[in-house]
Amino acid sequence: MEHWAGELIKWSLFAFIAGMFVLVFTVSARGRKKDARIREGYEQLARIAPERGWTYQTRVQGEIDQYCGVRPFPGRGSNLRAWHYTTGEFRGRTFKYFEYRSMNLQSGADTGERKQPNIESVFIVTAPGSGPFVQILRPSVLDTLFDRRAKMQLGVPEFDKNFRVITRDEDFVRNALSHTVVPYLTTDPKTRSSLQLRDNELFTWYRGPLTPQAVDEKLNYLCDVLDRVPERAWSAA
Repeated sequence: MEHWAGELIKWSLFAFIAGMFVLVFTVSARGRKKDARIREGYEQLARIAPERGWTYQTRVQGEIDQYCGVRPFPGRGSNLRAWHYTTGEFRGRTFKYFEYRSMNLQSGADTGERKQPNIESVFIVTAPGSGPFVQILRPSVLDTLFDRRAKMQLGVPEFDKNFRVITRDEDFVRNALSHTVVPYLTTDPKTRSSLQLRDNELFTWYRGPLTPQAVDEKLNYLCDVLDRVPERAWSAA
């Protein structure tokens, strides 16, 4: 009986160790495939820009310092770096998009591996006029806990449930959003990323590497929003 118990323990230990090797190999293989897809996407970004008459730079420094204080950038800083920095014209509007990377202090802390950065892909399109600072944010647990700024209610339940509007100029927001932008955002709110207006630029962003697929999607999204803002909203700002 003791012999069989010992054999069972031995084979169980062997199976556990073999399973761990398989798991590590599988995770490593998936990681390599993911890295390969990201690198391929970066190569496509470098190709499509000149094909469309856009300007592409693998990395710039200091070009995005002006956006400090705007999500997802830090409150202040200098010589910030941007990767895959691309500028041009899309649907008659000037734009820029790029990756902003910040250090993830928690990444690799327990394993001793190289720390991985937090990556935010940012898209900015020039608006036809200048407006006040407005944030249209997707609600999150962190915002609920730590962001104590007053939230503006537009009186549209579907919109108020899915978005937080932060502004000091409620009149501008009602003029700009109420009639056409709000219905557009609420047609499929789960697919609509956060928006931010500062002066004459409209921003959106997402967490993760920049991809060729996201370029048209996000630039179209920003242009669709701007197309729906009444011209009188800009003139009254």
